[in-house]
Order: sequence, then C-alpha cells, then structure tokens
Amino acid sequence: MSAIFEILDKDAGGRIGKLRTLHGVVETPAVMPVINPNIQLIPPKDMRSFGAEILITNSYIIYRKEELRNAALEKGLHSLLGFDGPIMTDSGSFQLSVYGSVEVTNEEILGFQEKIGSDIIVPLDIPTPPDVQFRRAEEELAITVERLEAARKFIKGKQLLAGPVQGSVYPELREKAASYLRDLNFEVYPLGAVVPLMESYRYTELVDVIAASKKGLSPSSPVHLFGAGHPMMFALAVALGCDLFDSAAYALYAKDGRYITANGTYHLEKLNYLPCSCPVCSKYTADELRKAKNKEELLGQHNLYVTFAEIRLIKQSIKDGKLLELVEQRCRAHPKLLDGLKRLYIHSSWLEQFDPATKGTYFYCGPESASRPEVLRFGKRLERFNLEGSAIIRTAPVKGEKEYDRVLAFKAPFGAFPVEMEEVYPFNAEVPKFPDYEALSTALSNTIKLMDLNPGAEFTFICEKEFEHPLIEEIGKKAKLVYREDWRKE
Repeated sequence: MSAIFEILDKDAGGRIGKLRTLHGVVETPAVMPVINPNIQLIPPKDMRSFGAEILITNSYIIYRKEELRNAALEKGLHSLLGFDGPIMTDSGSFQLSVYGSVEVTNEEILGFQEKIGSDIIVPLDIPTPPDVQFRRAEEELAITVERLEAARKFIKGKQLLAGPVQGSVYPELREKAASYLRDLNFEVYPLGAVVPLMESYRYTELVDVIAASKKGLSPSSPVHLFGAGHPMMFALAVALGCDLFDSAAYALYAKDGRYITANGTYHLEKLNYLPCSCPVCSKYTADELRKAKNKEELLGQHNLYVTFAEIRLIKQSIKDGKLLELVEQRCRAHPKLLDGLKRLYIHSSWLEQFDPATKGTYFYCGPESASRPEVLRFGKRLERFNLEGSAIIRTAPVKGEKEYDRVLAFKAPFGAFPVEMEEVYPFNAEVPKFPDYEALSTALSNTIKLMDLNPGAEFTFICEKEFEHPLIEEIGKKAKLVYREDWRKE
C-alpha cells in the first residue's frame, strides 16, 4: 500500500497524500469531477485548468451505448474522454441504487473497465440505502463482499482496484465490512451509499458512517467518499480521513441555476451580486451572467473554481495545523453541519491517535472547541505533572506569585499548567478573555483532576468573578479560592 499511497502531512484525521496511478500521481485531498460521457458541460480536456488532476466517469453508461463502448474498446478510455490524466470508473452501482437493476454482471463490468484502461476500477457493489432494516443491510453487505472477493481475484494488473465499504447507517456493519476488506488489500476504499445522507443533511449519521469505516481500515489506506461534491462539507470529511471526492454538483447545480459557495448555495436568479472573485465572477455581473447564452457553462465553471479553491484551502490548513479551525468555521454555515461537528468530537478519542502532538497555534472557535483532540490529550496527560509544596493557579500574573513553590497558569478549555509552558503548543492558544460554559467546564474539571492527582500540594486559585460555574464550589473545597479583585486588595 505504501508504494501506491504516501502520506506527506497530517492534521486531525486529515492528510495530504500522493496516490500513484498508471496515468500519474494525484495529490490528495482531491476532487474528481464527474464526466457524463453523453453530456459534457465542460470538456474533460479543460478540467486541468480548474485544478483537476483526476476524473471519474461511469463505465456502465459507456458499456450500454454501443458507439461509446466500441470507441472505448478501440481507443481506450482516456482517448474517448480526451484526458491524459488518471480516470476512475464507477461500475453502475449508482444506476442500481436508482433503478433497482442493471444489465451487466460484476465480472462483465470489471472486465470492461480493465480493457478500456481505467486507472481505478470499481466492482458492482450493492449500495444499501439508509432507513432499511438491519437484516437487509447485512444480507446486501454479504453480496457485496462476495463480489469484492471475486474482483480481487479477477483484477491482477497494475490498475488500482477499489473495495467499496457498505453497511447502510449501521456503524457496526461498516466497521465489520471495512475490517474484512482491509485484509483483501484493495488500493482504494470508497464509502458507498452516502448520497441520501448528504442530500437530506443527515450529517451526524454521515460522521458515524465515516468514522466506523475508518476504524476498520488501515490508517494508510486512501478513502473515497462517494457522491460528496459540495465544498461546504469537504473540510469535515477530510478531518475524518477522507482523501477523494467526486463532484457532479458543479454541473447538476449549474443546470438548475444554482451558484455554489463554500458556505452554501444561492439561486442565480436571486443574486444581486456575485460574492466571488473567480475568472467568471470577475468578468460578469449577476445580471450579465443570468442573460449569458452559455449561462450553464459559465455557472459550471464558477462551481468548479469554488470547489477546487476549497480543496486548496483545506490542504493549506493541514500544512498549518489549522484544519479543525476551518472545520468549525464551515460547520457553522448550516445547523445540520453544526450537528455533524458535534458528532465529530464524540470521536475525539479516536481522532487524537492521528492528530500531531505539535502544530500551529490553537484557536478557540466556539463551544465545540472544548472537545477537540488537543484538549482531550491534555486531560489524559495531567498525571505527568508532579506538584508539591505551595502552588498558585492564576489566569494572569499576580503580585506575590513568586513566593509560591509552583506557579500555574489557567487557560480554558485546558485548565491549569506550569507557567513555563505558556508559550508551548497547545498552551499558546488564542482564547476569549471570558470563556464560555463549555470551555470553563472542561478547564475546571481538568484543574480538579490535577489537584486530586497531587494531594501533597497546597493550592491557591485566583479566580475571575466572571467565572460563574458550579465547579467553582468544588474548587473551593480543594484549594484556597480568592477572586482577583480581592487579591489585589490584600
């Protein structure tokens, strides 16, 4: 696997990587524009100008149409589409999910993808939708696994083979499937049948599906989130460890007159201004774009520019150790995404395994930040502090603190830590002067834990009057509690 996928940088569960294919190396996270062989809003040969390094198309559509099938078999997939970079091909599972059946077998579509030169081949898996009974999900997963086992034996060349992870919305099935498929050594692991969750904004369930699947897979495996094409949720998915996305949204939204931004979607008819500086939006006003003869193509171009701009921002955020800050900003674009953010941090203990121990300055972005992996890690490591004698805990320097054996700084959401570490990550955090309830809850809980771990120390806690919290009373039982204003008077 390491020869095919190499991880270069990490932040939370996200990573920048290199995926090697027969037609070139793809830097991940990456978006694969979906190309409809019958209708091409934007020619595949032009996709590189927007930032695309890899495309995805539907081999079943090509297989079903004699003209396309013959051209693909004769000239190859890349000549058919006019694109010399890597191309992934879907197998017809989408049509199976929509129409209930397809006129091709797993072996036939695998052989076809191999013959036309697909870089990443996808077997004909069963996309089990949400809201089905557990038994059906289990039965259809068994069929998928059988087909994937057959595919692994069938494809033995240099082309990459995808092993889709199914299991509907049942985390135990997703993790079980992923664990089993991990041992079959697929080169890419798509997470299938998640489009209905995204279409209905069920981001909490989506987070659980991704997390469960990732827990079953090897951390070094590249993961593709099938059907995730809106940039609004890319950062959240990347933070969970997704590396590849495929977007038909750029074209579908354009045909419907919808204008994509990283924070949501507008209807072009309702826009007075174009809130973007891409080449399209810099050239046209909203009214001019509405009246343009090639409006759909121009809108599709804008949607692609925005999509790839978000991917570049995500990559830079990973480089800077700021991915979770970006996630928290994006997830405030919609209440359902905010639910997804909260569910993300339920998995903080798992994320903490992959989150770098040192990175850029921690920024507190809201109540959810109190549950980030860095904060959880600090709580786990409190036992490393060995305190004896007199210890003062303060939010800012106070008169007379040098008379104490140990001086501890207090910063929410972390809690108390030696002042010598104030400029060390993550204690160099940028936080509000007056913490919210969630940050204060975590910080005071950690401080109480620190006191309990050091019974030989005598603590004095210089508290701000604005710290109104039930745990303050608990602190008062374990330490001398003094408000800063009263301390100044002494």
